[in-house]
Amino acid sequence: MKAPTLTKEKVADDIQVHLDCSLREAKELLETVLEEMKVELENGESVKISGFGKWMVKSKRARPGRNPHTGQKIEITARKVVVFHPSERFRAVMNGEELVEEAV
Repeated sequence: MKAPTLTKEKVADDIQVHLDCSLREAKELLETVLEEMKVELENGESVKISGFGKWMVKSKRARPGRNPHTGQKIEITARKVVVFHPSERFRAVMNGEELVEEAV
C-alpha cells in the first residue's frame, strides 16, 4: 500500500502543533519559506538545508529525441531543471545506516 503524500496542508498543521501558533500563521510561515526557496532557484542560486539536502538549477542542452507514440524524431529544447541531492546524513537515515560523526 502506498503511503499518503505529504502536502502543504499537512506541513502547515505540523508547524502549527510544533510552534503552538495559529494555522494561518503556520501557513504564512510555510509559504514564506517556499517562496524564498523558489526565488533563489529562479535566480539560478542553490538552496541548501543542512542535514537534509541541496536543490540546484541545472541547464540541459537541446538534443534529439523521439516521440514514443509515433516514433517520429523530434528536437527536445534546451531547458533548466531543478535537481535535489540529499545530504549524507539524510541518505544514511533513508538507507537505515549508522552515520559516523567525524571528530573536529
